[in-house]
Amino acid sequence: MSFNIALSGIQAINEQLEAVSNNIANSSTYGFKSSRANFSAMYAGEQANGVSVGSLTQNIGTNGSVESTGRSLDAAIEGRGFFVTRDSQGTMSYSRVGIFAADNAGNLVDAAGRKVQGYGPAVNGALGTMGDIKIPTGQIAAKASTSVTFVGNLSADWKPPVNPTFDASKSDSYNMVKQSVLYDSLGSQHTVSQYFVKSGNNVNVYYGFDGALPTAATATPNTLTFDGKGQLTSTPTSGTLTLTTTNGSNPIAFTVDYTGTTKFAGEATSTTNRTDGYASGNYVGVELAADGSVVARYSNEQKQTVGTIALATFGNEGALTATSDTSWQANAASGLALYGTPGSGLAGKLNTGALEGSNVDITSELVGLMTSQRNYQANSKVITTENQMMQTLMQALG
Repeated sequence: MSFNIALSGIQAINEQLEAVSNNIANSSTYGFKSSRANFSAMYAGEQANGVSVGSLTQNIGTNGSVESTGRSLDAAIEGRGFFVTRDSQGTMSYSRVGIFAADNAGNLVDAAGRKVQGYGPAVNGALGTMGDIKIPTGQIAAKASTSVTFVGNLSADWKPPVNPTFDASKSDSYNMVKQSVLYDSLGSQHTVSQYFVKSGNNVNVYYGFDGALPTAATATPNTLTFDGKGQLTSTPTSGTLTLTTTNGSNPIAFTVDYTGTTKFAGEATSTTNRTDGYASGNYVGVELAADGSVVARYSNEQKQTVGTIALATFGNEGALTATSDTSWQANAASGLALYGTPGSGLAGKLNTGALEGSNVDITSELVGLMTSQRNYQANSKVITTENQMMQTLMQALG
């Protein structure tokens, strides 16, 4: 009987060694969760009958260290949760490995080629439905400008121009000119020129389009009025201005907003001069944001959020069925997946440009390896002793 008990001990230790060696081998595997062999005693009725490995437990709840990669489509989860992917058969898998890429069909996929699941672009503040994340790889359409924002200081030291009759062709009839770039509905650039003219305590602004020079006879000025502290008191917007193009695009209807502009002594400056339109652009890449947003980048320096990665949490994540050492599937014991966005509910936040390393503690594994070795030697000694006793008994009987 002792021979069989010792043999069961050696068999159980061999299974434990497999778990330990697998842990050590995967100590550098991203998202790997260490395993532990759980021994259980075997009985035949009330008689001890040895030992076996009753179960193999993965340490899913302990996170590995975060390792920076600098890659824009790498992400580590800081806290609970799993990335969600779907294979070609429609099976959902859950993993802590955030290595993503865009395939040739424009889908966001993981390192195994499974399609990453997430929410569509937000509409009126609400996330889209959950499904595959599609990345538009074509061009982004142009957006016509609708406003110009200009903020600056119109110097209180200005003197009225020498030439009292405004004429943009004569530099002595205005104090300062600033240009802003506008975009039409086809993405072509146009220029609006703002001519600032000191008039008493006010400043008149004349507008010229695409090089056409305004004069006092052809243009109506927008008057900016300031109080004794240099603060703008008149309506800060110019009202709707219209630039008619010659390239077949729609006319550009826009306003100029001067909110924040001042009239202080000293140098005339401009701190803000921007428009809200842009030209068309080609797709150049995609990146992840810390909130899980999948952001497509275009050659016109625009970015568009095309989806948001979903994270899954479980009531009993330790019961998930392992399909590999870094992927799991749900079952009745784990409970249904609860889906959400990074940082919401029980789900952790994302650390982009980084990956979660293995949670293997090499020191503990080596200690366990030495313990297994001693246990193996002890059980081998039992078998050797049993064999010697049997030989002595047979000799005595002979």
